[in-house]
Amino acid sequence: MKIPAIVQVLAFPLSILYQLVLRIRNSMFTLGILKETRFDIPTISVGNLAFGGTGKTPHIEYLIRFISKHYKTAVLSRGYKRKTKSYVFANANSTAEQIGDEPQQIKVKFPETAVAVSEDRVLGLPMLLQDAPETQIVLLDDCYQHRYLKPGLNILLTDYSKLYCEDFLFPVGTLREYAAASNRADMVVVTKCPQELPASAQEKIVKKLKLQKHQQVFFSSLKYDSICLYDNSTVELKKKVLFFAGIANIDPVFHYLKTLYQEIEIVHFNDHHAYKKEELRNLETHFKQLGDEWQILTTEKDLSKLNTEENLDFLAEHQVCILPIQVVFIENENSGNFNQTILDYVGKNQSNP
Repeated sequence: MKIPAIVQVLAFPLSILYQLVLRIRNSMFTLGILKETRFDIPTISVGNLAFGGTGKTPHIEYLIRFISKHYKTAVLSRGYKRKTKSYVFANANSTAEQIGDEPQQIKVKFPETAVAVSEDRVLGLPMLLQDAPETQIVLLDDCYQHRYLKPGLNILLTDYSKLYCEDFLFPVGTLREYAAASNRADMVVVTKCPQELPASAQEKIVKKLKLQKHQQVFFSSLKYDSICLYDNSTVELKKKVLFFAGIANIDPVFHYLKTLYQEIEIVHFNDHHAYKKEELRNLETHFKQLGDEWQILTTEKDLSKLNTEENLDFLAEHQVCILPIQVVFIENENSGNFNQTILDYVGKNQSNP
C-alpha cells in the first residue's frame, strides 16, 4: 500500500529519530559494547530489511529441501505472534498458537526437520541442539536484526518490486532497518522476480543495490504448484475463486490467479492474521452466496492457523483449497551457483563432515 505524501512528510522526523537509534545500536555491536555470539555449528540466517513480504518462509523451505539431502538440518525461529513464551521445541502436534504460523507450516511440510522457536536465539540454539543432537546445520529464520547471534552465513532478501535501496525507513516507508545495514549480508537475494529476467535487467538491479566486494547477488522467483485441497488431495479448478489470505503482499498471487480463473474476489487480512470465528462465519456466508462456479482458496501459511480440529468442518464442508509455492533461482552468469555457495559454506564449517 502506497503511503500518502503528506503522511510521509509528517512522519519524516520520526524516521530520522528511528534511524539514529538503530545506528547507535549497530555501532555498539561493531565496537563490541554489545556482544555477538557465534556458534561452532554452521548457521545460515535468512532475513530482510523490510517488514515482511520478501518471501522468507519459501526460501527457508528451499534451503531445507536442498540441504537436508546432504546434512541434518534444523530451523530456529522467533515464532512471531505465537501465544507461548521462551523456548518451544516443535512436534507433530504443535499448533500455530504454540509456535507461530510459519514454523508450524514448516514442521508440517518437513516432519523430519527439527523446528524450535525462541525470542532469544542465543539461548534457544543450544536448547535446540540438546533436543536434536544430530543437527549439522541450523537455519535461522528472520534473524537479520537479532545481532546477539552472529550467523556464519547471512542471507538478505529484497523484493524485486520494492528493493531496499528504493524504500524508506519506517514510518515513512516499510524498512525496519536502514538500507546501509545491507552491508552485513554475505548474500543478497532479489526475490519474486519475473521468471524470465534478462541479464541486462539483473545488471541494472545490481548497480542499484551498490553491493560490497564480499557480497554475492542472486535472483529468485516464485513457482506456484498445482492447487489442491487442504488435505493435499487433488481438486479440479472451477471458473471463479474467492481468495482469502493474511500475507504482506498479495499482488503476486493475484496476478497468478488471473491466469487460472475468470473471476476473482479477494479478502485480504493483515500479515500473520489470526482468524476469529466471526470472520470465518462471514467468509462462509459470502462463499455460499456466490454459487457453484466458485471455489474458496487460501495460502499454506493461512492454513497453518486454520487446520485445527475446531475448524475442520469449515475446511471440509467448503472444500477449502490451498496454493502451494516454491522458490526457483534464476541463472545468473555473474554470481555463480546459489546451491554450490551454500554447500561450500556448510562443508567448510562442519566439525564432523
